[in-house]
Amino acid sequence: MRCTRLCSTLMLLALFLLSCSSGTDTLQQPLPGTLPALQGEWVNMVVEIPAGTNKKIEYDKASGQFRADQRNGADRIIDFLPYPGNYGFIPGTALPVADGGDGDAVDVLLISESLPTGTQIVVRPVGALRLLDEGQVDVKVIAIPADSALQVISPADFTDFSIRYDGARHLIESWFLQYDGLGAHQLQGWVDEERALAFIKASVAE
Repeated sequence: MRCTRLCSTLMLLALFLLSCSSGTDTLQQPLPGTLPALQGEWVNMVVEIPAGTNKKIEYDKASGQFRADQRNGADRIIDFLPYPGNYGFIPGTALPVADGGDGDAVDVLLISESLPTGTQIVVRPVGALRLLDEGQVDVKVIAIPADSALQVISPADFTDFSIRYDGARHLIESWFLQYDGLGAHQLQGWVDEERALAFIKASVAE
């Protein structure tokens, strides 16, 4: 009898620990370094800088943490209007230095309500802004959430974005040209959502 009760207790304890372990696994999200760039027909994004803040935050691959960007030994604060969207990157991508890029992941500006640093979200590109930053190609993918329930604007494509939300497009362009000082970035132009998605796919690191 005593052995039966002990065995039952041990079995219940094992089941409890197993259920706790399974529950924890379902709550865990993959780190940005292991998150794939593509999610079905759309792409994954990791938010570094929430919309509406001036604090420049970057993901540090070495530590796996989000840290304040440094400039001249101090936390970098954008001396301009706050970020007009959630700013981050597409994991698993890199702009090849050989092609004029900086070797970093593809940048994304997500037009949506403010999201916390570290948020992982599936997005749909609506276009991309091409800039030059100190002679290097600097592409900013402009996107909206793939989930329509999270969208604050709903352009069908770049043409629709340019017509229905032309004011927003010009504001975004002006912001990127001036947030780091006038003349710091040079405009190369816009590309549509198809070319933006093709650019992302071509930037997926092997």
